[in-house]
Amino acid sequence: MQVQNKNSKPIALLLYTLLVISALAMLLPFVWMLSASLKLDKDVFTFPIQWIPANPRWENYSEIWTMIPLLTFIKNTAKLTIIVTFLQLLTSSFAAYAFAKLHFKGRDVLFLGYVATIAMPWQAYMVPQFLMMRSFHLNNTHLAIIFLQAFSAFGVFLMRQFYMSVPDELCEAARIDGMSEYGIYAKIMLPLSVPALSTLTIFTFVNTWNDFLGPLLYLTRTELKTIQIGLRMFIGQYSSEYGLIMAASVVALIPVVIVFLSLQRFFVQGVATAGLKG
Repeated sequence: MQVQNKNSKPIALLLYTLLVISALAMLLPFVWMLSASLKLDKDVFTFPIQWIPANPRWENYSEIWTMIPLLTFIKNTAKLTIIVTFLQLLTSSFAAYAFAKLHFKGRDVLFLGYVATIAMPWQAYMVPQFLMMRSFHLNNTHLAIIFLQAFSAFGVFLMRQFYMSVPDELCEAARIDGMSEYGIYAKIMLPLSVPALSTLTIFTFVNTWNDFLGPLLYLTRTELKTIQIGLRMFIGQYSSEYGLIMAASVVALIPVVIVFLSLQRFFVQGVATAGLKG
């Protein structure tokens, strides 16, 4: 046992070293973006890189609000992201409970067919979706984005895998006590599924906040556009203003960082427990 412990320490040290190097390599672009957002345009691409600007230009963060309607873009993105995230949590957890704890004819086949849609890339059916939304007169409205993203096969799969790890005896005891299926879902399953819900919240929030192609297809009016479309508009108008572009990118990144840091303690637990049974 002592020999095994002695051999495991160098391996663990090597693994930790690789993890630290990998983490630093992934954080490096974000550090550069933050550094560039505080520089003049002529100083952004200087070599060697000056990671800490000698004279930080904080005016970049005030100028971006006047050069484009950034506040409007952030409001639109926050509105869509909050609504879509809430609806996905509701629909995914509700459907997952039925697939995990209720027994009805064709349940497994229906679940398999629904989850199989994950394998089909969105680009393969985005044109029929656009034609459908246009026939409903929903193009150039936020409702088109909300309706199309309110349901998630991945969310149902994630929540179902978590619910499968909850003992069936718990639900049976609640039914014997006279609790309805809605009560079991609301009072037992949802409180137990906080880690899985937090994980789904992170995935949905990040995907919706960073969505570019969806809003690009459906939203053409400036007052309806999201932050990602706004950044593309900003780059098109001020392609040489690299300091301002980096400042706008940092502002767009802040909500995602806040949500992840707020829920990250549930993230690993949610991913780990979602695959325990199924």
